[in-house]
Order: sequence, then structure tokens, then C-alpha cells
Amino acid sequence: MTDTQPLYDLAPIAEIMLLGLVIALGPLAWVWVRNRRSSPMRRLQALTVLTLFLTFDLVLFGAFTRLTDSGLGCPDWPGCYGSASPVGARAEIAAAQEAMPTGPVTHGKAWVEMIHRYLATGVGVLIIVLTVSSWVQQRRALRGAAEAPPLSPWWPTVTLVWVCLQGAFGALTVTMKLFPAIVTLHLLGGYVLLGLLAVQAALWAREYGPRSAVAAVPTVLRTGVVLALVLLALQASSGAWVSTNYAVLACSEFPMCQGNWWPQMDFDHGFQIWRPLGYLRDGSHISFQALTAIHVTHRLLAAVTLAALAILAYYLLTRPAQRHHGRALAILLALQLATGLSNVVLDWPMVAAILHTGGAGALTVVLVRLLVASYPNSSPISAVPGGTTPLGLRA
Repeated sequence: MTDTQPLYDLAPIAEIMLLGLVIALGPLAWVWVRNRRSSPMRRLQALTVLTLFLTFDLVLFGAFTRLTDSGLGCPDWPGCYGSASPVGARAEIAAAQEAMPTGPVTHGKAWVEMIHRYLATGVGVLIIVLTVSSWVQQRRALRGAAEAPPLSPWWPTVTLVWVCLQGAFGALTVTMKLFPAIVTLHLLGGYVLLGLLAVQAALWAREYGPRSAVAAVPTVLRTGVVLALVLLALQASSGAWVSTNYAVLACSEFPMCQGNWWPQMDFDHGFQIWRPLGYLRDGSHISFQALTAIHVTHRLLAAVTLAALAILAYYLLTRPAQRHHGRALAILLALQLATGLSNVVLDWPMVAAILHTGGAGALTVVLVRLLVASYPNSSPISAVPGGTTPLGLRA
């Protein structure tokens, strides 16, 4: 049944977009009701923060989709066997499940996959609203009819372009049958999306939030924060590669692996990037030694990243103005260490695996906020009327 189903069937796209709009109406109504007496700027700030929160939830649900092997619960895109929901594809799903009871297509997995798509569409609608509202407010400000936003409308515009790219990678994840490189890029794209929204939330907080939320980080720390973000990106990439290749259980003990400090490993094939899931480019199965190399590499990078972030957290804890950032980093590092070890020694429990993905996303948000705080409120370009700072702040 799945072999004859077209990979792309755009027939249900209008219904799915409508479902996404309906989902987005809930958060939009909440922002409006909670801020109905506030200025448009305050409403935009509230919507940015809420979109960041819901995007984080979407990343967690994406991890749940992957970890429950639901990524191919519907073998086509954007719908399910050409329908907008698994309800319309009951017969096709039942036939696929009967032919392969433990296969990728079941009623439960189809619902998980489609709910993920609905939620992603809803987040996309919220980002569209953010983008349009920011440009409308900017144009009104240029006419002198309203206050100018404290950040450039190009920030939500770039975010909108990125979320569309994420949608394309989501489609390729399905149509390329969980190709590891594509799934890895899709997960990393979710972290980038969190980072873009975190920048905007931090810039809004600088203008309207409590002073403690935007206490400036010394400029000398900027290099350290950038280095921490680079290490986190490398670590997240290696973690995504472990997860998408199902290499977590290549080592089931800690700190050793397979009873050795340095087990047999095949790095060449383990990091052969462009290949199908479970296979090498020549069509042969990927070896256990290659999966071990993937796992051990993640451990080694984790040690370096953990040490660097722990030093940064300790330094921040010694500075009263940045102590809240230091506490957040310390707590998240402890969570990452605990969940990472749990994945190994407890046979990859679902809760720990999802929290491990979420912890990386939360670390991204905290470090991005630190980076934004390391920039001053003004810069030389601010002297130009209507100019902006390097981060897009209003001059």
C-alpha cells in the first residue's frame, strides 16, 4: 500500500493549513485577552515570547515523534494517504498495519505524525502574524502614527523564511525515508528557530521587561559565550547524529563502552554523511563498529562542552548581575548530564531522551539571551536617525 502512495500529495494542503490556523487562534486569542489594554508593542512582545514557548514545545513533540518511530506514520506529505487526517485514511493505514504489524505505519503512529504537522503549521501561522504585525507597526511608525518597534521587522521575516525551510526539511524527512542527514538537519533547524525567537524575545525584554532580565554581560564575556554556542552546536549535531542513526545503545555502560575505554570503532563509515538509514553508500549495512564510533564521538564532545559551559556557569554565578543566567546554565547542565547518562544505562527511556533534546534547546535559548545581553544598548550606527544596532535595536 505504501509503495503505490505518491510521496507528495498536495490535495489536503488547504485543510491542513486551515487546521493550523485554527490551532493558532487559541494562542492569538490568549495574547489579545491578556493584553487587550496594552499597547501594540506589548502585544507583539507577548506574542513573541509565547511563540518561543510553543516552538520549544514543538521541538519536544518532534523528539517524541522521532523516538516513537512515528516519522513515517504517514508515508506521504503533507497529509496522510492524501487525506488531511488519519480518519480519512483508516482503510489505507489498516491495510499497511496488517501487512506489517510492527512496521512504520500504524494508527497510533499516523496520529503522532499528523499532530506534529498540525502543531508545526500552527507555529508557522504565529510567525506569519509576528512578521506581518511587525512590518505594519514599522510602516505606521515611519508615518509618525505609532511607536516604532524596538527591533527590526527583518528579525521575524528571517524567522518566517527559516520556518518555511524547516517545513521543507520536514517534508524531506518523510519522502526520503528518515535519511539521517536530513533528519539531523531538521532537528538542528529547530534549535536555530529557537535561537532566532530567543534573540527577538531578548530584544523585547531589553525594551519592556524587568531590568534583571537584561542585565548586561561584560563585553569580554562575549567571546566566551560565542565559543559556548559553537561547542553546543557541535554537541547538538553529534547528538542528533547519534539519535537519527539509533546509535544510543551502541554503548550500554558508563564511563567505559563495551567493557573497554576505547572499543573497536569505524569512524570512516560512522561519519559517512550522505547515505540511507542503516546502510552505507554502497548498499551494505552499517556496522556496529561504525555506530560505536558515532556514540563515542558524542561522549568526547560532551565532556569538552560540559567543561566549557560549567566554567561559564561558575563565572556567571560569581557576578550578582548575571547570577540568574549562571543558575539556569548550571541547572540545565545537570539535567543534560543526568538524562544523557540515563539514556545509556537505562536503555534509552523515553522521558530522558525527550528531556535531553529539550535541554539542548533550553541551553540554546539561555546562551542566545546571554549573547544579546553582551551588546550595549547603543552603537556608532545609532547616531544615524532611524538607524539600528547590529542586533536590530531601534536607534
